[in-house]
Amino acid sequence: MEDLLQDFLVEAGDLLSGVDNKLVDLERFPDDRNLLNDIFRGFHTIKGGAGFLNATELVTLCHLTENLFDKLRNGELAVSSEMMDVILEATGAVREMFNHLEHGGQPPAADPALIAALKLAIAGEAVPAVEPASTRKNGGEGGGENPGSAHEPDWKLLYNAVAVVPKGAADPAAEAAKLIPAQPLEDPEEVITRAVGRRASDRPGASAPAGRREGERQRDNSIRVDTSRLDQVLNLSGEIGLTKNRLNALRSDILSGRNDTETLHALDLAVSQLDLLVSDLQNAVMKTRMQPIGRLFQKYPRIARDLARNLGKDVELVLAGEETEIDKTMIEDLSDPIIHLIRNAVDHGVEDGVERRANGKPEKSEVRLEARQEGDHIVILIADDGRGMNAEKLRAKALQKGLITDEEANTMDERQSFNLIFLPGFSLAAKVSDVSGRGVGMDVVRTNIQKLNGSIDIRSTQGKGTTFIISLPLTLAILPVLLVRLGEQPFAVPLSMVREILPIEIDQVQEVGGRATMVVRGEVLPILPLAGLLGWEQERPPEYGVLMQTAELSFILAIDSFAGREDAVIKSLDDFRPKGVAGVTTLSNGQIVLILDMKEVLGAAGDQRGVARSALVKKLLPQLAAA
Repeated sequence: MEDLLQDFLVEAGDLLSGVDNKLVDLERFPDDRNLLNDIFRGFHTIKGGAGFLNATELVTLCHLTENLFDKLRNGELAVSSEMMDVILEATGAVREMFNHLEHGGQPPAADPALIAALKLAIAGEAVPAVEPASTRKNGGEGGGENPGSAHEPDWKLLYNAVAVVPKGAADPAAEAAKLIPAQPLEDPEEVITRAVGRRASDRPGASAPAGRREGERQRDNSIRVDTSRLDQVLNLSGEIGLTKNRLNALRSDILSGRNDTETLHALDLAVSQLDLLVSDLQNAVMKTRMQPIGRLFQKYPRIARDLARNLGKDVELVLAGEETEIDKTMIEDLSDPIIHLIRNAVDHGVEDGVERRANGKPEKSEVRLEARQEGDHIVILIADDGRGMNAEKLRAKALQKGLITDEEANTMDERQSFNLIFLPGFSLAAKVSDVSGRGVGMDVVRTNIQKLNGSIDIRSTQGKGTTFIISLPLTLAILPVLLVRLGEQPFAVPLSMVREILPIEIDQVQEVGGRATMVVRGEVLPILPLAGLLGWEQERPPEYGVLMQTAELSFILAIDSFAGREDAVIKSLDDFRPKGVAGVTTLSNGQIVLILDMKEVLGAAGDQRGVARSALVKKLLPQLAAA
């Protein structure tokens, strides 16, 4: 039954996401019979699966919604904005019921007001406004995107239980007697239990890692693979088996004394064939990890629609490149950054209708979400046709908040000014709202993108709009790296961060502000010795530099020598990972090499405690070699 439940949740979740997108389209094309039929079939299919699982309340809700769409598609009713609000609220309630099923319980009955509104709509009567779930629960997006919302603590109740002294009491000691109840006091844990939802010891999975909140959605480790791709893997495996048999036969011939030219030539051909087959097998296996990014994109139109409606804006989210494939492990990690960028575009990027009309723009604004493959990278664009960014205003705000100095503000170019929005605490919002204003969003977006070995850039033109450009590797399993050496010890750095390699000549090194620098095509760049960043002693002056670029800065990484370029298969160190190390890989000669996380290495260099911790790298190498 557990397997059936998981299959239902995956398939029904995809169906409901598709329904959400079609509902957004239905608002624009309310008479589209194909849309009405597709939505009807979606609810009908979900109802059938729910009935098999005895989820009675889910069946009831889907049945009512299905009946409503049956009348809509038969022309007995017409779509209205009030009816759309009720339907969208129903899809949110269905998603909440999925969450209950996922966590092992039967879903409770839907909100009586929602059921009543659906029945009125089916009867063709006026539909009252239904309070959206996002206003009844904190943090809900898209009518139930937050799976943990049902068990969020009631902080107000907890606060009231703890802060029992009335505000403004002249003498708390004298007033205390009035607060003593006639009945015995409640068990304090009972008060906290009501506020938080349940005792920690009563929660399922209480022995799980401390970092996981109850109700938090676990990462989906399953994947759907086209059978043709599995057939390709099987065929290649069979051919590798045949080649292995051929090599075994040649090995026997050579061991028996046959070392003539014909035998050696046959051996060379077999080894070359094996090399090609293994490469093809590796590519085929990697393709099984790839998923259409459309599965990620499909939930965003509903989110953009709901936010635009709350802000009183007319915004259309246009999707493109949904067939572009991306590594499955990236899909969940990209979800939150893209949500935030879409919310940012709808809230800050595009103007309201009055401002757009005054500027000669169409009242309806457009936010475009596009994905495409460029070489060995995936590029995701989030573009709007709004007011654009004012570089001077950004610098002034950062200066006012103390995030930059006067000197930095005067020397910043436009691109650097745009990147100020990624600084922690930066916000242009005049007041804090439930959408923005706290300055804790864009820095998290950039951090999450960098964790995926990606980068984010901004292009903006005042009065025309802003585009955020996310660049990501095709896969996280294989990482192109540059191998550098400290003495005889090689290290790997991500090739995506490398701009060029150059020699370090003493007569070109200048001291600026107490730091060694070099001028490269008019740009003054700091020289950062890798030995110093890792807390190692510099045995001899570095001879080469790797010009590298992160989102924050460009710099020259000083090293002793190079060991080439490799496509590294990344192996995680899990909890054993020291600061500054992204993982390990094994070279063709069997040597184990650490893959450096340059962002963490640079961060550690600014913190002596971090430098001390990064010195663990040197201690780690012998342990890995012995493993």
